[in-house]
Amino acid sequence: MSRWTAEDIPDLTGKRALVTGANSGIGLVEARALAQKGADVVLAVRNTAAGEQAAERIRRTGAPGSVTVETLDLASLASVRALAERFTGPLHLLLNNAGVMMPPRYRETADGFELQFGTNHLGHFALTGLLLPRLLEAPTARVTTVSSIAHQAGDGAVCEGNPRQGYDPQTAYGRSKLANLLFAQELQRRASAAGVPLTSTAAHPGVSATNLIASKDGLGAIPVVGSLMQLASKVVFPGPEKGAQGPLYAATVARPGSYSGPTGIGESRGAVGEAKRSQWARDETLARTLWDRSEDLTGVVFRF
Repeated sequence: MSRWTAEDIPDLTGKRALVTGANSGIGLVEARALAQKGADVVLAVRNTAAGEQAAERIRRTGAPGSVTVETLDLASLASVRALAERFTGPLHLLLNNAGVMMPPRYRETADGFELQFGTNHLGHFALTGLLLPRLLEAPTARVTTVSSIAHQAGDGAVCEGNPRQGYDPQTAYGRSKLANLLFAQELQRRASAAGVPLTSTAAHPGVSATNLIASKDGLGAIPVVGSLMQLASKVVFPGPEKGAQGPLYAATVARPGSYSGPTGIGESRGAVGEAKRSQWARDETLARTLWDRSEDLTGVVFRF
């Protein structure tokens, strides 16, 4: 496993995959790697023009899998529902990859949730639940949710949804990534209890130089800060090709309920392996509480 790379992904011919946030960065690398192994990949993106450009870049590599683009704004439950309603046929792999990182000031989604909690967690929670019938149409299916080493900054207040009062960008981001990890693990427990052929895994990319840092929804809301940090990260940290390895491993071969990521230098980089979970991430009671809270907030109930 220590030598695992995207070249080791098994043949995916005949399988359909949906990757959120796949028009750039790690998501684009993930989508390209899956298509190169024969999967028919849907790029679920907010900016469809950028998505079409990304799709064409993948097609030009000669990837045997088809590539299509769908509109998805995870900060809008209406957009999430619309995509789920349009999607037909079996879905073999859902890769919950998109995210927002540390907007300096408190912001809300279209539904009134704090932007990071609403986008990173609730949007993906709702998308997974609404696509569950399509996942269960496949003989076997996988859901992989991308968390972060920043989940270590999350705490038991994760279920509060990052209220405006006392908002701190780093803490709020950590809680949203903790929510991703708790969700992935609880999904596996519930799928196993229901006896359905669904595997749920989680992964993190380590620290990777991507456009996430400069995004106007995150640190890029302060242009100078976002640009300087993105430039510095490209000098110091690995690019998205390396960052995508953990999620791709989790999405294709990792064991059910696992959490994968780089294993070197504080998990920031290195060979893919089992990632470390915080004390809160191992709390099954907290995971169940978050699940119930997420159903209440989104109105989405998972029907196995």
